[in-house]
Amino acid sequence: MHSEPWTPDHMDDEALLDLVQRQTFRYFWDYAHPNCGLARDRGNPDRTTGNDLISIGGSGFGVMAIIVATERGWIERREAVERLAAMLGFLDTAEQYNGVFPHYIDGNTGREISLWSDNAGADVVETAYLVQGLLCARQYFANGEPEERALAAKIDALWRAVNWQAHVENDDIMLWHWLPTKEHQAFQRIEGWNECLITYVLAAMSPTYPIDARPYHEGWARGKVFRNGRDYYGVELPLGPDLGGPLFFAHYSFLGLDPRGLRDRYADYWQQNHAHTLVNYSYCVANPKGFKGYGPKAWGLTASDGDKGYRAFAPDQDEGVIAPTAALSSLPYTPAHSLAALRHFYFDLGPRLWGRFGFADAFNETVGWVAEDNLAINQGPIIAMIENYRSGLLWRLFMSCPEVKPGLEVLGFTAEPLVA
Repeated sequence: MHSEPWTPDHMDDEALLDLVQRQTFRYFWDYAHPNCGLARDRGNPDRTTGNDLISIGGSGFGVMAIIVATERGWIERREAVERLAAMLGFLDTAEQYNGVFPHYIDGNTGREISLWSDNAGADVVETAYLVQGLLCARQYFANGEPEERALAAKIDALWRAVNWQAHVENDDIMLWHWLPTKEHQAFQRIEGWNECLITYVLAAMSPTYPIDARPYHEGWARGKVFRNGRDYYGVELPLGPDLGGPLFFAHYSFLGLDPRGLRDRYADYWQQNHAHTLVNYSYCVANPKGFKGYGPKAWGLTASDGDKGYRAFAPDQDEGVIAPTAALSSLPYTPAHSLAALRHFYFDLGPRLWGRFGFADAFNETVGWVAEDNLAINQGPIIAMIENYRSGLLWRLFMSCPEVKPGLEVLGFTAEPLVA
């Protein structure tokens, strides 16, 4: 693959979407760790030496990117299978606890890297993102050539080894981390509306270590910040914190899990994600803090780098930082608003934002700052959610898993996916 330099030449929306997906994919293909093929947590083309920090969740998003690249013919199926097999081979030898991987591992040794004490040990949420991507790959390659079927079998073995039950406390709630010392802390409870729904769904659909409905209803859905129902900018928000929180809540769990027609006693999840995105958009258009550059074509607050460091930016934590992934990964929910942002980011801001891995992670026009690094967890959703908007590919693959329907039924969901 080769990099496409920024060009002011006009192209239609389909061509622009294709360009952005393809260029963003380079992060997972060209910039993958050379030893294991997994996704580096962050970086840029000039920062390769010693950059061995692997993101487990970001690698799951990278698996989805490889599927998209294969389907669209940017890489050959053989290349995809070889890369994915190498990734799985490394994961087989990497540090894990009860089949659950740490948040970060070393790309050379596979050993856990803990950047702070709060994220030590097994990280079931990051592992859920990895598994979500791998199950899409299992479905994609399951009926292919012998090498593809062997890859699908390896994925199935990894999936079956994940002990979700080890992360349930007192049958009431799932815990984010597991440590051999069993020193669980309150902040590790997976509760309230956030990015973690896929963790409960996968845990319920596990063929080997399934959880029942109690932790979902007694833990997740009873969190302090779960039900909302209030009106913001004329939009009723079913779940989540005031003004919705960062937009990755509407992305990470729904790269494979199809929100269209997905409902339970608490919400319609298409309506939830659509409303969340509209509130985020409307806040940026209103721009109550008067930051430079905000408007109908420049919006989107989510977790990203900022000029003062990494933050989970949201309407209630707004520092003037726009992240392209926020609007672009929301394309299925707000196509007109997201396409307007896409055109603005590329045609108007492109000379400053466009690079070898697509758009910069974030920018702040008020202070004239543009991020130097890209982040795996922001790159991946751009590719996946643009693809779900264009073809529904990843939604179809994940929902085709035979384990999905009974798992959702355990938790009390009904799912009536629409045709893409």
